[in-house]
Parts: sequence; C-alpha cells; structure tokens
Amino acid sequence: MIEPVPFLDLSRPHQALAGALADGFAQAVQTTGFIGGRHVETFESDFARFCGADKCIGVANGTDALFIALKALGIGPGDVVLVPSFTFVATAEAVSILGATPRFVEVDPRTYTVTADALAKADTTNVKAVVPVHLFGQCADMQPILALAKERGWTVLEDAAQAHGATDHGRAAGSLGHLAAFSFYPTKNLGAIGDAGAITGPAGEILERARRLANHGRLGRYEHAEPGFNSRLDSIQAMALGLKLRHLVDWNARRVAIAAMYDERLAGVSGVITPLVRNGASHVYHLYVVQVEQRERLQKALDAEKVGHGVHYGLPLHLQPAYAGSGQGRGALPVTERIAEQVLSLPMFPELSESQVDRVVRVVRAHARAGS
Repeated sequence: MIEPVPFLDLSRPHQALAGALADGFAQAVQTTGFIGGRHVETFESDFARFCGADKCIGVANGTDALFIALKALGIGPGDVVLVPSFTFVATAEAVSILGATPRFVEVDPRTYTVTADALAKADTTNVKAVVPVHLFGQCADMQPILALAKERGWTVLEDAAQAHGATDHGRAAGSLGHLAAFSFYPTKNLGAIGDAGAITGPAGEILERARRLANHGRLGRYEHAEPGFNSRLDSIQAMALGLKLRHLVDWNARRVAIAAMYDERLAGVSGVITPLVRNGASHVYHLYVVQVEQRERLQKALDAEKVGHGVHYGLPLHLQPAYAGSGQGRGALPVTERIAEQVLSLPMFPELSESQVDRVVRVVRAHARAGS
C-alpha cells in the first residue's frame, strides 16, 4: 500500500501545541475576553516587532486587511490601483470593494512578483496606488518599486499574505511599503485556527484611521468619525497566533531546508524550472512552485503515486469572469498567461520528511524522462 504524501499537513503542528491552545481557550472562556483584550494587544505588539514595523492592527481576515488599508490610504471611486494579475483574487477584490479599479500588470517569470519595470510600462492613467504581492514566500523587489512610486506620487500597499518572515535587503515584509496587509488563514506560514489578518505600518494618522475603520469608525464607545467596518481580531485567534509566532522562525527555516532538498534533487531535470531566489531577498517558501511542461500529465502521475499537489494560480485575474470588463483580455499579459499554464505547487510544510521529498522528486524525474 502506497503511503500518501500530503500537499499540506495542518494536524501535526496543532497536535504539538494542543495543550497550550486548550489552556488559552479555557482562559478566554473563564474571563469572557473574546473581543480585544490582552491576547490581542500582546500579539499586535509582538507581530509588529517581528516585522520591524511600528505598529500592527489585528483584523478579521486578510481580505479585510487589504481593503481597510487601501481605504485608510485614501483609495476610493475613480482611482486606479496597479496589481499583478498572477495572484489570489483578494488582491484585486479589495480594490473593487472600494469602488476603485484594479489595472493588471505583468510579473517576473521566475520570481512571480511584480517589478518596477512592469509598473512603469503599464497604463498609469489615474493610478493612485500599487499593490506589490510578495508571492509564494518571496518579497517583490521593493526598492525600485518604492522609488518609482515616490516619483509618480503613488502609495504602496504590500500584500504580504504569503510572506511572513520574508525579507528584502534585510528588511522584513510588513515594514517596506506605506502599509502592509497580512492574512493568517490557517494554511499560511503563520496561520490562525480560523480566519484572521493584520495591517502593519509606521505609527501615525493613516494607521490610526485603519484601526478606527476596522472598528465601525469608532472614536469612543458610541462616537464614530466615519462609517467603518466590523473587522476585529478576536482574542482566541490572537492567542493561537501568539503561540505559533514563537515557532515561526524555526518553521520557516525548515521550509528553506526542504526547498534546498528540492532544488538539489531537481537541478538539471529537463522541462522543470525551480524557484529563483532574487538577489537581496530571502524566501520563506509558503509554497514551492515549479514550472513544468505537460502539467496535466505530471498531475496524473502524482495522483497515481498519491502525492499531493496544487496549482497557484491557473487562471490569471485579467482572464477571470469577475474581471471580464477590465479591457485586458487574452494576450494582454503574455508572461502571466504562460506561467499560469505551467506552474505546479509541490508538497511543502515544515514536517515534510526527506524521504517524502525523495518520493515527490522520483515522480517528477520520471515524468521528465517520459517526456524527453
């Protein structure tokens, strides 16, 4: 009988933390401290420190983090925001929620992140902001992006949902743009036990506005500066995130070690392009994504050997039905369209064993030999 290799295993880290999680939950029940309170304040402080940011605001999820941050930065109807097409829909969705228009741009074919060159070549009419996505665990090349944004008068919101702990020239994701948005969806490198998110950035009025917006625009108990939202990080999620944050550096280091195994064993395999770590960047491998020829055939081979896999992201945003009216149809972003047809995510989680990596690699190598 073939032992499956899961694409992701969320049970093992939670089993290891089960006692501490149970104690934290019991404490929350005893104190009825479900919204706000000590766990939220402690996590916000600790996560801001982890990111090298002045402050952190916990919110209900990563999508809320994106649109609340954009609204706090002044984005609204009539504005255009440049976003990569090769990302999860939430990046563009957050722009649309505010009545603004996402305009899709190309990404680098090896790092999968947006570049300053791609932004400069885009139609920049009415552009007010840009959302670089730190995709799959690696930061976008932020220094030239920030320089271009300063020249053009754009604000920059980092979409750091997949980059907890990644760095760009020694600075951590979450401390690079005007604000940053994080998701703590359970599958992330730092995942909650439900939905959760955060906004990080420099201390000041913009971040304080984000905090108000996340809590009904509230100034005092029954005083509201502007219409806001109900998007608060609850104390049980903050408790779980605080426990996990203590392990994140070690978990990320293990992901890097697993990626190195894949890199070594897949080096030189025909028709397989492994991830590229950009000079000046560190990668935390939220996902280990390769590009392969004849992807569907490899997927069937992996299925036959009970090896998990995924596709992130097979249909770019500019080709999604939700954005059919964007005016950017097929052929508009050829690099993005090509890589979307070839990317394949291999198993990646801190508890993945070397023998499991070897099993994955054997299937990929056999696929490559069969295709030669």
